[in-house]
Amino acid sequence: MSAIVANSSPVTALLKRADLIFTGGLFLTVLLLIMPIPPVLLDTFLALNIGLSLLVLLAIIYVKDPPEFSGFPTLLLALTLFRLALNISTTRQVLVHGYAGEVIEAFGHFVIQGNYIVGAVVFLILVVINFVVITKGAGRIAEVSARFTLDALPGKQMAIDAELNAGIIDEVTATARRVKVQKEADFYGAMDGASKFVRGDAVAGIFITLINVVAGFAIGVLQMGLSLTESLTKFTLLSIGDGLVSQIPALILSVGAGLLVTRASDNNNLGTQLASQLFRYPRALRICAGMMVVFAVMPGMPMLPFLGMAGLFGFLAKILQDQENVTGHAYGEEAPKSAKANSPAKAGSEGKAAAGSSASATPGTAEDVRKLIEMDIFAIEIGYGLLGLADAKGGGELLARVTGVRKTLAREKGIVVPPVSVRDNLELEPNDYRFLLRGKAVARGQLLPGRWLAMNVSGSKVRLKGVPTREPVFNLEATWIDEAEKKTAELNGFTVVDSASVLITHLSEILKANAHHLIGRQEVQLLVDHLKVAHPALVAELLPDLVTLGIIQRVLQNLLRENVAILNQPLILEGIADFASLSKNPDDLSELVRRRLGLYFVPEYECRPGVVRAVTLDPRFEQWLSTKVHRSPTEVGLALDPATARHLIDEITRRTNDLIQAGQPAVMVVSTEIRLPLKRFFESSFPRVVVLAFQELPAATEVENAGIITPPAHIARAEVPLKVAA
Repeated sequence: MSAIVANSSPVTALLKRADLIFTGGLFLTVLLLIMPIPPVLLDTFLALNIGLSLLVLLAIIYVKDPPEFSGFPTLLLALTLFRLALNISTTRQVLVHGYAGEVIEAFGHFVIQGNYIVGAVVFLILVVINFVVITKGAGRIAEVSARFTLDALPGKQMAIDAELNAGIIDEVTATARRVKVQKEADFYGAMDGASKFVRGDAVAGIFITLINVVAGFAIGVLQMGLSLTESLTKFTLLSIGDGLVSQIPALILSVGAGLLVTRASDNNNLGTQLASQLFRYPRALRICAGMMVVFAVMPGMPMLPFLGMAGLFGFLAKILQDQENVTGHAYGEEAPKSAKANSPAKAGSEGKAAAGSSASATPGTAEDVRKLIEMDIFAIEIGYGLLGLADAKGGGELLARVTGVRKTLAREKGIVVPPVSVRDNLELEPNDYRFLLRGKAVARGQLLPGRWLAMNVSGSKVRLKGVPTREPVFNLEATWIDEAEKKTAELNGFTVVDSASVLITHLSEILKANAHHLIGRQEVQLLVDHLKVAHPALVAELLPDLVTLGIIQRVLQNLLRENVAILNQPLILEGIADFASLSKNPDDLSELVRRRLGLYFVPEYECRPGVVRAVTLDPRFEQWLSTKVHRSPTEVGLALDPATARHLIDEITRRTNDLIQAGQPAVMVVSTEIRLPLKRFFESSFPRVVVLAFQELPAATEVENAGIITPPAHIARAEVPLKVAA
């Protein structure tokens, strides 16, 4: 982890404070409204206004997907306010001193050749282009896009739910798609509103320029003693120059907005979000630096402000390009997600942190290209405020404890969890963390280093001094407290843990919930090779004549998906071998294997030795549900009408909540014919509800009824006949 800190540059450290920079920029805008600004500073701010407008335009060109630049509407508002504040400052200087810096002087004399009539025409043309053509068109497109996107939102979400229920995609993919759809709707809705700011800015530019001309003419004649011609020439040129300096950046931003909304298409603070998106492309910074140099060499332009901006953008481009070269991805391309961290560390089975470095490979070699497409199976990303947890030299125990979690899962579940990569991510809040499964975020949380998390598991009425929050795993009411409050919490029945334990507990539960995603064919092959040493006859009988490696993988995944340990692998493979002649369907084989494993996993759900307290179904309702089972070669499920589905979900919610409130596991016991279809039906809604089959229960196990789910009224009236075995 020390490599992570070592690779940090001054620019990176500055970008970590992007929220303070953005806040300072807004405060500076307020000061421009109320304080007189010297002409030298005005030149600098005007150059900055032009430079930022060009940078935004170039960043939009390099954006691959419009919602990727989700901070643009807010950035557009901020730059519009900054430009209007500059208008007020320049107006104050023009009317009071008859001079507002060299930039405005240059625009008034060099750009329009000192002819205020030509300047007025050019200014009006720019306003018309901006207001009538670009802004109006972009606003209309944003409005239509927002309307269509919001109208299509329910349909897209229903399509995702349908694919999830059909088994076409998994829960992780479905969650990622829902987030993308919602982000797209938020973006176009914000763009619809942002387009109104641009139109208002164009109108304001016209009025400000007219006011400057009239007021300047009056001041020149009445207060400065100038003749009518001198006053008209002097203040008209300055006012039009001021208007052009404002309207050119406004036109650039309008073009940028139009580009963004006409293109076909993390929870950070605003400053971090804008910094990560705006300074993502070093090539854009270099081009912008070159443009600043061009402005600096124009006749009459002050060289220092523009050369300063060019040097700043060029320096940023060099620093960011150097960081890209360290991470190993190609020039001008977006960094792969695995390279967003400065230096990943993996918690392997040895408990050591091996620093990952792609810089050791020669750029362009086959090994270097191979590293670009490698993806960690499971990774932990942490904000820079949590780096101390992973710094073993500084006493951090995160890497060692991650290794401990992997060993625990191997002992309890029989699955070898692949090495877990631990890396920092500047896009996260300082104290945030998230878990990635094959590059997709599956969970996230927030820690307060140096504090303790006190969880109110006993229902205590005592109010602790600290930061209220929710425990990330079980969503319990909790409070972040300091060391002085820890004793009080423990005396009042609170469970108190340190921040590292919160992350490790969260990691353990996420790995258990996603264990079936972690076992692939290669892992299954390793298990089979290991069994071949002690059980050669079993493996020889099973492979390759009876089943394939893929069928064994699917059976193991089905067991892990419902939290059934695969420790007793010889018994599992024996079950597959015995039943493979009856069916090659992995779901059928999984159900048959579960019967043999019931002796080992059913006791986990007993309320007391030999007794399982569970919810059951009315026999007639259970028989009716068996007629609604839908089977395909790859999937099994229930095909229910909406009324019956709602009734079943409501009843399961009510009955299982009673068990959970009593401190008992939420268990249902049904017949083997509908066990798997019923579990798959409500798995996404009730992932913690366990569904057992009567045939899986050991002979000595009793079922204590915790409630019977009766059929809804429309089924009960149908009087479904109950089949009686002969």
